[in-house]
Amino acid sequence: MMRALLFASLYLTSVALFAAGEPASQTASNFPPPVSEQRVTELKQLRFGMFVCWSFSTFSGKEWTPGITNLDLFHPTGCDVEQWVKTAKAAGMGYILFLTKHHDGFCLWDTKTTERKVTRSVLGRDVLRELRQACDREGIKLALYFSEGEWAWADPPGGQRRNGGGNNREMKQAQLKELLTGYGPIEYIWFDYAVGDGGLSHGDTIRFVKALQPNCFVGFNNGDQEGADIRLGEMGRPGPLEDHAAAGPHMDKGPARTYRLAEFTYPILPPHEGGAMWFYSLPRHDQLCLPAEKIYEDYLGAVKFGNLFSLDVGPNYEGRLREIDVETLKKVGRYIRGELKTAPH
Repeated sequence: MMRALLFASLYLTSVALFAAGEPASQTASNFPPPVSEQRVTELKQLRFGMFVCWSFSTFSGKEWTPGITNLDLFHPTGCDVEQWVKTAKAAGMGYILFLTKHHDGFCLWDTKTTERKVTRSVLGRDVLRELRQACDREGIKLALYFSEGEWAWADPPGGQRRNGGGNNREMKQAQLKELLTGYGPIEYIWFDYAVGDGGLSHGDTIRFVKALQPNCFVGFNNGDQEGADIRLGEMGRPGPLEDHAAAGPHMDKGPARTYRLAEFTYPILPPHEGGAMWFYSLPRHDQLCLPAEKIYEDYLGAVKFGNLFSLDVGPNYEGRLREIDVETLKKVGRYIRGELKTAPH
């Protein structure tokens, strides 16, 4: 009993420190209590979601867009979050996974941590705020993508960098605190480790998130997995939780003992020459799209294995989904509702 009380006291102390934005011990090994089975079931029932990637790379025609100092690169003529959300609903989706910040550090919400943000761009609108409100109106849940590091951040102690990304522990904490306290309940955070952990280890990132939203699942697309409760699958496929290969080619660590749920994601764009995959590509690719039947087949796989399936769809220069994406997703929704029948295999 005394040991249990001591553990509880230590955990509550760490929660208070994290919520205040204070650094926590990098060596602490305890994790917050696991989420309930009811919470796992709630998230599984979302099944299918829209991964919305919209940022500098939409306009550069490249997957990664480093070295940008002029926010004028991000120059959409509009932003139709209502179209995004209503299309998701018509497709039978339960949630939207929204890119809040890519490796370039451009924030799609009205952050107080930097001037590199959408409200300082020509658009001048808090896109995340508008999306949150639109999701609430339509009964769609919200999850967030967040790049842990940024190319522009300074070298970490010892000069170690990952793919050119540096560290800013305090900035990472401050941005996560804004996202987790200012935009309502978040279903899960999809952390991108492509340019490093930003100076806050994955263990400490988990503790920080859970201190602010205990029911928010936390996953990392690679790097240290211990403590993560959702297994992410960048370019992954449907599969049982114990099939770690279903997490795709980028998951180079794990599996973690703490996984409660598996997610997989890939773009609606098929492979093509030039342009981006995860963001809107180029006008010459406007008629390229995976068939609804392929998407529906993977939806059925997600249902079979209790996975989340996050289909990436990139808004264009007008801040709207391409017509071919809208029509394809509506067709997927008709399959899901049983209004269309697929041909037997």
